[in-house]
Amino acid sequence: MIGVDWGTTSFRAFRVGKDGTIRDRRAGPRGILNVIDGRFADTLREEIGPWLAAGEDHVLLSGMIGSRQGWKEAPYLACPAGIAELAAGVVDVEFDWGQVKLVPGLATDDGNGVAEVMRGEETQVIGVLAAMGGSGVACLPGTHSKWATVEDSRITGFTTHMTGEAYAALRGHTILGRMMREGPAGGAPFDAGVSRAAEPGGLLHHIFGARSQVLMGRLPETEAGAYLSGILVGHEVRAALAGRQGVVVHIIGSPELSGLYARAIAAFGGFPERHDGEAAARGLAQIAEQAAWR
Repeated sequence: MIGVDWGTTSFRAFRVGKDGTIRDRRAGPRGILNVIDGRFADTLREEIGPWLAAGEDHVLLSGMIGSRQGWKEAPYLACPAGIAELAAGVVDVEFDWGQVKLVPGLATDDGNGVAEVMRGEETQVIGVLAAMGGSGVACLPGTHSKWATVEDSRITGFTTHMTGEAYAALRGHTILGRMMREGPAGGAPFDAGVSRAAEPGGLLHHIFGARSQVLMGRLPETEAGAYLSGILVGHEVRAALAGRQGVVVHIIGSPELSGLYARAIAAFGGFPERHDGEAAARGLAQIAEQAAWR
Protein backbone atom coordinates (compact mmCIF):
# COMPACT_ATOMS: atom_id res chain seq x y z
CA MET A 1 0.00 0.00 0.00
CA ILE A 2 0.93 3.66 -0.28
CA GLY A 3 0.55 5.89 2.75
CA VAL A 4 0.65 9.67 2.44
CA ASP A 5 1.05 12.15 5.28
CA TRP A 6 -0.20 15.29 3.50
CA GLY A 7 -0.08 18.40 5.65
CA THR A 8 -0.43 22.14 5.25
CA THR A 9 3.08 22.74 3.93
CA SER A 10 4.65 19.31 3.43
CA PHE A 11 3.99 16.05 1.57
CA ARG A 12 5.43 12.70 2.68
CA ALA A 13 4.65 9.43 0.92
CA PHE A 14 5.63 5.89 1.90
CA ARG A 15 5.48 2.68 -0.10
CA VAL A 16 4.85 0.00 2.51
CA GLY A 17 5.22 -3.74 1.92
CA LYS A 18 2.83 -6.40 3.17
CA ASP A 19 5.20 -7.11 6.05
CA GLY A 20 4.97 -3.48 7.18
CA THR A 21 8.44 -2.44 6.06
CA ILE A 22 8.95 0.84 4.22
CA ARG A 23 10.20 -0.01 0.73
CA ASP A 24 10.47 3.54 -0.59
CA ARG A 25 9.60 7.11 0.35
CA ARG A 26 9.18 10.58 -1.08
CA ALA A 27 9.01 13.97 0.62
CA GLY A 28 8.70 17.55 -0.51
CA PRO A 29 7.10 20.95 0.12
CA ARG A 30 3.88 20.17 -1.75
CA GLY A 31 1.49 20.65 1.17
CA ILE A 32 -2.11 21.61 0.51
CA LEU A 33 -1.30 25.34 0.57
CA ASN A 34 1.25 24.79 -2.18
CA VAL A 35 -1.10 22.96 -4.54
CA ILE A 36 -2.33 25.36 -7.23
CA ASP A 37 -6.06 25.52 -8.02
CA GLY A 38 -6.88 22.42 -5.98
CA ARG A 39 -4.99 20.10 -8.34
CA PHE A 40 -4.65 17.41 -5.68
CA ALA A 41 -5.21 14.47 -8.01
CA ASP A 42 -2.56 15.73 -10.43
CA THR A 43 -0.14 16.38 -7.58
CA LEU A 44 -0.63 12.89 -6.16
CA ARG A 45 -0.11 11.34 -9.59
CA GLU A 46 3.08 13.33 -10.12
CA GLU A 47 4.48 12.30 -6.74
CA ILE A 48 3.65 8.59 -6.64
CA GLY A 49 3.04 7.79 -10.31
CA PRO A 50 5.92 5.26 -10.56
CA TRP A 51 4.59 3.31 -7.58
CA LEU A 52 1.10 3.24 -9.06
CA ALA A 53 2.51 2.08 -12.40
CA ALA A 54 4.32 -0.71 -10.55
CA GLY A 55 1.00 -2.13 -9.35
CA GLU A 56 0.24 -0.40 -6.07
CA ASP A 57 -3.50 0.17 -5.86
CA HIS A 58 -4.35 1.13 -2.27
CA VAL A 59 -3.54 4.73 -1.30
CA LEU A 60 -4.37 6.03 2.17
CA LEU A 61 -4.05 9.75 2.94
CA SER A 62 -3.98 11.49 6.30
CA GLY A 63 -3.50 15.06 7.48
CA MET A 64 -4.86 18.39 6.27
CA ILE A 65 -5.58 16.89 2.85
CA GLY A 66 -8.81 15.70 4.49
CA SER A 67 -9.72 19.15 5.81
CA ARG A 68 -12.18 21.69 4.45
CA GLN A 69 -9.27 23.29 2.56
CA GLY A 70 -8.03 19.96 1.21
CA TRP A 71 -9.08 17.49 -1.46
CA LYS A 72 -12.24 16.31 0.27
CA GLU A 73 -13.41 16.89 3.82
CA ALA A 74 -13.37 13.81 6.01
CA PRO A 75 -15.68 14.31 9.01
CA TYR A 76 -14.11 14.27 12.45
CA LEU A 77 -14.58 11.20 14.63
CA ALA A 78 -15.28 11.63 18.32
CA CYS A 79 -12.83 10.36 20.90
CA PRO A 80 -12.18 7.74 22.10
CA ALA A 81 -10.98 6.27 18.82
CA GLY A 82 -8.37 3.76 17.75
CA ILE A 83 -7.39 1.79 14.67
CA ALA A 84 -10.79 0.14 14.22
CA GLU A 85 -12.74 3.40 14.41
CA LEU A 86 -10.37 5.24 12.07
CA ALA A 87 -10.41 2.37 9.56
CA ALA A 88 -14.20 2.25 9.61
CA GLY A 89 -14.41 6.00 9.09
CA VAL A 90 -12.18 6.39 6.02
CA VAL A 91 -13.65 8.44 3.18
CA ASP A 92 -13.39 7.46 -0.50
CA VAL A 93 -11.88 9.91 -2.99
CA GLU A 94 -12.28 9.64 -6.75
CA PHE A 95 -8.96 8.92 -8.46
CA ASP A 96 -8.47 7.25 -11.83
CA TRP A 97 -5.20 5.51 -11.03
CA GLY A 98 -6.14 3.64 -7.87
CA GLN A 99 -8.28 3.42 -4.77
CA VAL A 100 -7.74 6.48 -2.59
CA LYS A 101 -9.14 6.92 0.90
CA LEU A 102 -8.84 9.64 3.54
CA VAL A 103 -8.31 9.03 7.26
CA PRO A 104 -10.76 11.12 9.31
CA GLY A 105 -9.46 13.50 11.95
CA LEU A 106 -10.47 13.40 15.61
CA ALA A 107 -12.47 15.80 17.76
CA THR A 108 -13.02 16.14 21.48
CA ASP A 109 -13.59 18.80 24.15
CA ASP A 110 -11.05 19.96 26.70
CA GLY A 111 -11.83 19.89 30.42
CA ASN A 112 -13.89 23.08 30.14
CA GLY A 113 -15.97 22.09 27.14
CA VAL A 114 -13.96 23.92 24.46
CA ALA A 115 -13.61 22.05 21.16
CA GLU A 116 -10.33 20.38 20.16
CA VAL A 117 -9.54 18.96 16.69
CA MET A 118 -6.63 17.17 15.01
CA ARG A 119 -5.80 15.90 11.54
CA GLY A 120 -2.78 13.73 10.86
CA GLU A 121 -1.47 13.46 14.42
CA GLU A 122 -3.91 10.64 15.17
CA THR A 123 -2.19 8.51 12.53
CA GLN A 124 1.22 9.17 14.05
CA VAL A 125 -0.04 8.20 17.51
CA ILE A 126 -1.38 4.95 16.06
CA GLY A 127 2.12 4.32 14.71
CA VAL A 128 3.65 4.26 18.21
CA LEU A 129 0.91 2.37 20.05
CA ALA A 130 3.06 -0.74 20.32
CA ALA A 131 5.95 1.22 21.80
CA MET A 132 3.55 2.86 24.26
CA GLY A 133 2.19 -0.48 25.38
CA GLY A 134 -1.26 0.72 24.33
CA SER A 135 -1.54 3.45 26.96
CA GLY A 136 0.24 6.64 27.92
CA VAL A 137 0.85 10.24 26.88
CA ALA A 138 2.07 11.33 23.45
CA CYS A 139 3.46 14.75 22.54
CA LEU A 140 3.58 15.85 18.90
CA PRO A 141 5.48 19.15 18.79
CA GLY A 142 5.08 21.51 15.87
CA THR A 143 3.21 24.55 14.62
CA HIS A 144 0.19 23.43 16.64
CA SER A 145 1.55 20.96 19.19
CA LYS A 146 -0.70 18.14 20.33
CA TRP A 147 -0.70 16.25 23.62
CA ALA A 148 -2.76 13.06 23.37
CA THR A 149 -3.85 10.64 26.07
CA VAL A 150 -4.07 6.98 25.05
CA GLU A 151 -5.88 4.23 26.94
CA ASP A 152 -6.35 0.65 25.75
CA SER A 153 -4.91 1.57 22.32
CA ARG A 154 -7.48 4.33 21.77
CA ILE A 155 -6.97 8.10 21.84
CA THR A 156 -9.26 9.28 24.63
CA GLY A 157 -8.50 13.00 24.50
CA PHE A 158 -5.96 15.65 23.54
CA THR A 159 -5.04 19.33 23.81
CA THR A 160 -3.55 21.73 21.28
CA HIS A 161 -0.90 24.39 21.92
CA MET A 162 -0.11 26.99 19.20
CA THR A 163 3.50 27.18 20.30
CA GLY A 164 5.25 26.99 16.93
CA GLU A 165 2.94 29.48 15.26
CA ALA A 166 3.16 31.85 18.23
CA TYR A 167 6.96 31.74 18.06
CA ALA A 168 6.94 32.53 14.33
CA ALA A 169 4.48 35.39 14.81
CA LEU A 170 6.34 36.90 17.76
CA ARG A 171 9.70 36.69 16.05
CA GLY A 172 8.53 37.83 12.64
CA HIS A 173 5.87 40.41 13.43
CA THR A 174 6.59 42.03 16.81
CA ILE A 175 9.26 44.25 18.31
CA LEU A 176 10.85 41.17 19.90
CA GLY A 177 12.22 40.05 16.56
CA ARG A 178 14.07 43.30 15.95
CA MET A 179 16.68 42.34 18.50
CA MET A 180 17.14 38.74 17.40
CA ARG A 181 19.79 37.39 15.08
CA GLU A 182 20.29 33.84 13.86
CA GLY A 183 21.91 31.52 16.35
CA PRO A 184 21.65 28.03 17.89
CA ALA A 185 18.11 26.80 18.52
CA GLY A 186 18.84 25.11 21.83
CA GLY A 187 21.54 25.02 24.45
CA ALA A 188 21.80 27.19 27.55
CA PRO A 189 19.54 30.02 26.26
CA PHE A 190 16.72 27.58 25.56
CA ASP A 191 17.13 26.01 29.00
CA ALA A 192 17.08 29.47 30.58
CA GLY A 193 13.78 30.20 28.83
CA VAL A 194 12.32 26.91 30.09
CA SER A 195 13.40 27.80 33.63
CA ARG A 196 11.84 31.24 33.26
CA ALA A 197 8.51 29.60 32.35
CA ALA A 198 8.45 28.00 35.81
CA GLU A 199 8.63 31.37 37.57
CA PRO A 200 5.76 33.70 38.56
CA GLY A 201 4.62 36.40 36.19
CA GLY A 202 2.84 34.62 33.36
CA LEU A 203 3.58 34.12 29.68
CA LEU A 204 2.92 37.68 28.48
CA HIS A 205 5.30 39.08 31.06
CA HIS A 206 7.95 36.45 30.44
CA ILE A 207 8.18 36.87 26.68
CA PHE A 208 9.05 40.57 26.95
CA GLY A 209 12.25 39.48 28.65
CA ALA A 210 13.50 38.28 25.26
CA ARG A 211 13.82 42.00 24.44
CA SER A 212 14.69 43.58 27.78
CA GLN A 213 17.46 41.10 28.56
CA VAL A 214 19.12 42.00 25.25
CA LEU A 215 18.71 45.74 25.92
CA MET A 216 20.45 45.35 29.28
CA GLY A 217 23.32 43.39 27.77
CA ARG A 218 22.41 40.19 29.61
CA LEU A 219 21.47 38.17 26.51
CA PRO A 220 23.20 38.22 23.10
CA GLU A 221 20.97 38.87 20.10
CA THR A 222 22.05 35.49 18.70
CA GLU A 223 20.61 33.76 21.79
CA ALA A 224 17.35 35.69 22.11
CA GLY A 225 15.45 33.41 19.71
CA ALA A 226 16.37 30.29 21.65
CA TYR A 227 15.43 32.02 24.91
CA LEU A 228 12.00 32.96 23.53
CA SER A 229 11.54 29.40 22.24
CA GLY A 230 12.36 28.03 25.67
CA ILE A 231 9.81 30.30 27.32
CA LEU A 232 7.03 29.24 24.93
CA VAL A 233 7.86 25.52 25.00
CA GLY A 234 8.30 25.71 28.77
CA HIS A 235 4.84 27.17 29.28
CA GLU A 236 3.34 24.54 26.98
CA VAL A 237 5.03 21.64 28.74
CA ARG A 238 4.27 23.02 32.18
CA ALA A 239 0.57 23.24 31.34
CA ALA A 240 0.47 19.84 29.66
CA LEU A 241 2.18 18.09 32.57
CA ALA A 242 0.19 19.79 35.31
CA GLY A 243 -0.98 17.14 37.72
CA ARG A 244 0.95 14.30 36.10
CA GLN A 245 4.61 14.73 36.97
CA GLY A 246 6.66 11.56 36.59
CA VAL A 247 4.76 10.37 33.51
CA VAL A 248 6.54 8.96 30.48
CA VAL A 249 5.93 11.24 27.48
CA HIS A 250 6.29 9.70 24.01
CA ILE A 251 7.56 12.44 21.67
CA ILE A 252 6.78 12.11 17.96
CA GLY A 253 8.42 14.68 15.70
CA SER A 254 11.54 15.89 13.95
CA PRO A 255 14.82 15.04 15.73
CA GLU A 256 15.76 18.66 16.47
CA LEU A 257 12.38 19.71 17.82
CA SER A 258 11.93 16.46 19.73
CA GLY A 259 15.27 17.06 21.38
CA LEU A 260 14.20 20.49 22.60
CA TYR A 261 10.92 19.14 23.94
CA ALA A 262 12.72 16.31 25.68
CA ARG A 263 14.81 18.87 27.60
CA ALA A 264 11.71 20.81 28.65
CA ILE A 265 9.76 17.69 29.63
CA ALA A 266 12.62 16.48 31.80
CA ALA A 267 12.88 19.93 33.40
CA PHE A 268 9.24 19.75 34.46
CA GLY A 269 9.42 16.25 35.93
CA GLY A 270 8.45 14.09 32.98
CA PHE A 271 10.36 11.24 31.39
CA PRO A 272 10.74 11.82 27.63
CA GLU A 273 10.93 8.94 25.17
CA ARG A 274 11.66 9.96 21.59
CA HIS A 275 10.45 8.03 18.54
CA ASP A 276 11.77 7.89 15.00
CA GLY A 277 10.20 9.61 12.02
CA GLU A 278 8.34 6.54 10.74
CA ALA A 279 5.31 6.82 13.03
CA ALA A 280 3.04 8.16 10.26
CA ALA A 281 3.99 5.35 7.89
CA ARG A 282 3.35 2.68 10.50
CA GLY A 283 0.05 4.22 11.50
CA LEU A 284 -1.16 4.49 7.90
CA ALA A 285 -0.23 0.85 7.25
CA GLN A 286 -2.12 -0.37 10.31
CA ILE A 287 -5.25 1.63 9.46
CA ALA A 288 -5.10 0.49 5.83
CA GLU A 289 -4.92 -3.13 6.93
CA GLN A 290 -8.31 -2.85 8.63
CA ALA A 291 -9.98 -0.55 6.09
CA ALA A 292 -12.45 -1.99 3.55
CA TRP A 293 -11.05 -1.88 -0.01
CA ARG A 294 -12.89 -2.82 -3.19
